[in-house]
Amino acid sequence: MSTILSVEGISKHFVGVQALKGISVAFEKGEVHALCGENGAGKSTLIKTITGALSPDSGRILLNGEELRQGDPQYIISQGISAIYQEFNLIPSLTVADNIFFGREQTRGIFLSKQEMERQTEKICKDMGVDIPPNMRIMDLGVAYQQIVEIAKTISKKCSILIMDEPTAPLTEKEIGMLFRVIKSLKASGVTIIYISHRLEEIFEICDRITVLRDGEWISTMNVSETNKTDLIQKMVGRELNSSSSYVPQYTDEVVLELRNFRTSLLKDVSFSLHRGEILGMGGLVGAGRTETVMALFGASPLLSGEVLLHGKPIHIRSPQDAIANGLGLLSEDRKKYGLILRMPIQYSITLPILNRLSRFSFIQQQKEVALCEVYQRELRIKAPSIKQPVINLSGGNQQKVILAKWLATDSEILIFDEPTRGIDVGAKQEIYQIMRKLVQEGKSIIMISSEMIELLEMSDRLIVMHEGKVQKDLNREEFSQETVLRLASGE
Repeated sequence: MSTILSVEGISKHFVGVQALKGISVAFEKGEVHALCGENGAGKSTLIKTITGALSPDSGRILLNGEELRQGDPQYIISQGISAIYQEFNLIPSLTVADNIFFGREQTRGIFLSKQEMERQTEKICKDMGVDIPPNMRIMDLGVAYQQIVEIAKTISKKCSILIMDEPTAPLTEKEIGMLFRVIKSLKASGVTIIYISHRLEEIFEICDRITVLRDGEWISTMNVSETNKTDLIQKMVGRELNSSSSYVPQYTDEVVLELRNFRTSLLKDVSFSLHRGEILGMGGLVGAGRTETVMALFGASPLLSGEVLLHGKPIHIRSPQDAIANGLGLLSEDRKKYGLILRMPIQYSITLPILNRLSRFSFIQQQKEVALCEVYQRELRIKAPSIKQPVINLSGGNQQKVILAKWLATDSEILIFDEPTRGIDVGAKQEIYQIMRKLVQEGKSIIMISSEMIELLEMSDRLIVMHEGKVQKDLNREEFSQETVLRLASGE
């Protein structure tokens, strides 16, 4: 292999933060090279300097030995370097071919040649080993195929270096397999892929080398074959993490919550129970009805029929306010949309549901509010200068802790975690897991939805698997296996 891209001594300073500290790393032609590190390690800043979105304070970037002009994204794209982010840059109403050649439409004379664009689209997709009709509209494609269209768009621009930022975050296990086949095809054709993911099992499956960043510094670059998950995690976090493998289940026979015959436009007679001190996992493919079930339970979406029992007594939950009053808390899948007041200080997100308890004569007792929030900041180790810090400035893991603090402040007995570690780094994941374990040991009960198989199998005391709006099976821990969960989730 030969070096195609190298960064040498890249540093970048923001107000109060040294984001990159003299980073140097080389990327080889035709390799899949992982960038690993906790949130705040400098991965995004490094990528933005490579793609021209940021100009570094010092250092240089070389492509095939030639120094690149910095801070000019269009120039960088013209040099064959492109990035695909979690949020797609596609026009839903246009076709696949129209999106791939948008702004670079093929013409025959003065006339637009849709036939030529479709022919080239077919060839690009065929070379990647996928079959997508070039005349199909983006809005009619699944998420995985939309992502492949994004890749095809970069390939059509003669891309030689492709940066992929958390590419599997919205995908199912089956769709991830399809994406990996495309990545292997690109690698075989000589494309270099810089791959960012918090899912370490993917790193070991698809990547050739790993570069670890921590606190803006280069820590190590190594071959995947020469390391393991434990070693990689220690390099990323700079400390040993407590394993949950020694965890002993704490749940009792007492049923705290029971759902009976939940029906919505998607759900079909969903029934299950939750015990005190239990983490009940919910597995299934995207669209199986897991989120729909907990949203209906929380009163956030309409329920056609069904019954909820709390400690054996029927309760009526018609709104989130009813759910909160009955001791339920929901950490939503989309924390930024449903769980936080992003541009306001941390304390407002934490205390919003309990303002009545913090008020006297219609005035909020600010000292009481601040004291409460500072307790949760300490207990949950929320990394922020103060509770006056806007939530939007926090990492994903710390944002998740703020939401958890909100529900702990309400003294919620039952907590619903929908994708609790999506988009957060390995160190923050372990902290969230430890908090969850501590909560159930204190007698609280948790319903946990996760699309990460390892997370489901390691964290759940019991596991229900859903398929097309139905509960396929309720599994005890001794019945857990990846094969069993996948088989049930697929409807077998």
